Amino acid sequence: MAFMRESGRVVARMLTAVREAAKVGVSLRELDAVAREVLREAGAGSPFLNYRPHFAPTPFPGVICASVNDAIVHGIPTDLRLRDGDLVSIDGGALLDGWAGDSAISFTVGRARPADTLLVDTAFTALEAGIAAARVGNRIGDIAHAIGTVCRTAGYGIPDGFGGHGIGRSMHEDPGVPNEGRAGRGMLLRHGMVLAIEPMLIGGGEDGYHADADGWTLRTDDGSRAAHAEHTVAITDDGPRVLTAL
Repeated sequence: MAFMRESGRVVARMLTAVREAAKVGVSLRELDAVAREVLREAGAGSPFLNYRPHFAPTPFPGVICASVNDAIVHGIPTDLRLRDGDLVSIDGGALLDGWAGDSAISFTVGRARPADTLLVDTAFTALEAGIAAARVGNRIGDIAHAIGTVCRTAGYGIPDGFGGHGIGRSMHEDPGVPNEGRAGRGMLLRHGMVLAIEPMLIGGGEDGYHADADGWTLRTDDGSRAAHAEHTVAITDDGPRVLTAL
């Protein structure tokens, strides 16, 4: 767990640096370069770069996912330049000494729309609720229920089939951690388990989504904006421990 805390710190520094660099006129590719430099300075690798799951037409070309406005997750860092009021979600990971860390943040560049501020705030509230439920003796369904309750109560949609996951030597491991579900169901949570908990919210209230032409980016069907928040969390006898905080 101590080794994963170190990889988690690298991810936290990466996301902080990217957030600070995300200004109007900056490209997503330039943000990816900032993230690469943090990894280089830490002597860490990227679990994102060249990752290719079964659905992907090509290996992923960046070390961060950069999703803007109606993009929910998996946005490719391109030459797209940020505009005033854009809602940006950055998902980043690190591999250090054989252990993975994974985290995500959402924020607005420039002047924020009130609706976007509420959406982002709710994403982090849902994340906090999921983390609070990640306790020894609870079950995966308790995390899912906590996240889903926050999202649905606020009137937001949840993309079906996408959620958190186990994490350790690899970025994606069992078990899956849904963002909606029934309390008291699923795998029993035990001391020493580590999970990436990651709410994804669709602002328009619909659950629909589609893959972009690039084969990677997931977009809302209704064109509404989306937000994503994530931490890598260790389940311990003393309660949940966030590994991807500074």
